[in-house]
Amino acid sequence: MAKTDYQTIDDYHLGFSGEHLNRMQLIRKIIKDLVPEAEETISYQIPCFKYHGYLIYYCAFAKHISLSNPYSEAFWEHFKTDLQGYKTSKSVIQFPMEKPLPEQLIKKIVGFRKKENETKAKPKSK
Repeated sequence: MAKTDYQTIDDYHLGFSGEHLNRMQLIRKIIKDLVPEAEETISYQIPCFKYHGYLIYYCAFAKHISLSNPYSEAFWEHFKTDLQGYKTSKSVIQFPMEKPLPEQLIKKIVGFRKKENETKAKPKSK
């Protein structure tokens, strides 16, 4: 694998074109629309958004776009029906390039992650 040194999400996007770039730009827009205060960064050499901790990562591969994060058990339980038919692992959801990007599902995922992070960030009362 080629060594990379991405400093920004824009740097990462420069390595792509066509539908891959369009999909990543749409995901970025969804995140910024739903969590405008999220910090854009690069982590593990892929785009990452932080909001009260890590919110979500995304990246492109030849045949899919991935959303990743160490998702909680509550996340998987909440989305078990929505994610049927998608390849998933403990921390990754793959959206195949040959199918339309599920914008509404991505909005739900980002919204859920935002609420999870806000809940974790609240100080626990004694």
